[in-house]
Amino acid sequence: MHFHIITLFPKAFDSYLSESILKRAIENKKIKVSFYNPRDFVKNKWKKVDRPPYGGGPGLVVEALPVIKAIAKAKGKKNAKILFLSPSGKQFTNNYAAKVAKKYKHVVIICGRYEGVDARVKKVFKVDEISIGPFVSTGGELPAMMIMDVMARQVPGVLGNPESIEERRVSSSEVYTRPEVFKHKGKSYRVPKVLLSGHRAKIEEWKKKR
Repeated sequence: MHFHIITLFPKAFDSYLSESILKRAIENKKIKVSFYNPRDFVKNKWKKVDRPPYGGGPGLVVEALPVIKAIAKAKGKKNAKILFLSPSGKQFTNNYAAKVAKKYKHVVIICGRYEGVDARVKKVFKVDEISIGPFVSTGGELPAMMIMDVMARQVPGVLGNPESIEERRVSSSEVYTRPEVFKHKGKSYRVPKVLLSGHRAKIEEWKKKR
């Protein structure tokens, strides 16, 4: 899977993509990540891409044309899913990630900044307007990282064990490991007995109830 990220701040992704699972996925060519900065598609010497909003209001809006040009370069003639990140968008879910990962090899993610991206971008391209939750972040970079992480997990070979994909097995919000018992401030904390029983059916039933 190839992720194409439209962002004013590509370096914001460096630390996350250079660690752990996504780093290995990139090294093993299971996923690829490319960046397109709208500033590279303007001719003014200041590389300015933000302007005051029509109708008044605080902050600045990212211009449509530099973003459109960045998307056009990212997409080319490829069959790509384009995600427009917005607090008012459709809730992003594991099911949505799995469907996109199964159908598309290319995903373009548009990271907003400031007061947002000029809405005419959504009229030029067919996009899915996506939100990762009922809150507002300072930009779309963190949501884009989360979306990449969730979608990358769906790509065969990214996770060492396919059963690590929670939706394909009975998962629990409670997990335990060694030691079986430990003490903290005089109180003992134990692993639930059912997990030590070796009785697979009872263990699965216990997980379902969590």
